[in-house]
Amino acid sequence: MPPITSLSQLDLTKTYTYADYLTWRLEGVVELIRGKVRQMSPAPRVAHQRLSSRFLGMIYAHLAHRSCEVFHAPFDVRLTKATPNGDAQITTVVQPDICVVCDPAKLDEKGCIGAPDWIIEIVSPGNASHDTKSKFDLYEENGVPEYWIVFPGEKTVSVFVLHEGRYQPRGDFYTPGFIPVHTLPGFGIEWAEVFEGV
Repeated sequence: MPPITSLSQLDLTKTYTYADYLTWRLEGVVELIRGKVRQMSPAPRVAHQRLSSRFLGMIYAHLAHRSCEVFHAPFDVRLTKATPNGDAQITTVVQPDICVVCDPAKLDEKGCIGAPDWIIEIVSPGNASHDTKSKFDLYEENGVPEYWIVFPGEKTVSVFVLHEGRYQPRGDFYTPGFIPVHTLPGFGIEWAEVFEGV
């Protein structure tokens, strides 16, 4: 059977696994959401990339010489409650814009298996419902302790922290000031340093 190189070769009504995903040779990046293929948005806009780079730089600088590591898309995060799990059993693979992983046992040569400690998604035009509903539910269900949703147009960061299995809002930050990171006590992001000039 020839390799899968185009989405048109896939049956988008079918349920796929991570084992299937590993065999594909697609040009674009896709996610698997509960076994369903979801094409990622086209290449991110300049504002999205600026924000991603700024968050990444600040987090990387803070984590230098610490046990936690920061990663950015494309980076496979396989969400599964049972770790480690066979590739054929995994049906959700996401590409968070930025994620922090503090447990080295969750990392392998293919990416992260299980919930990262902190995920940041930067909303792209036409993608808001995916980040605010689909991924919100996925990250909550799979036990991601902290989830930030960044809205470039509004220059807002919405912060959610997992408490007793449900996300609790910890604030919408839209003016200059300190945004605390709950999973990394003592660390935070200065709003102005991220959004200035965006």
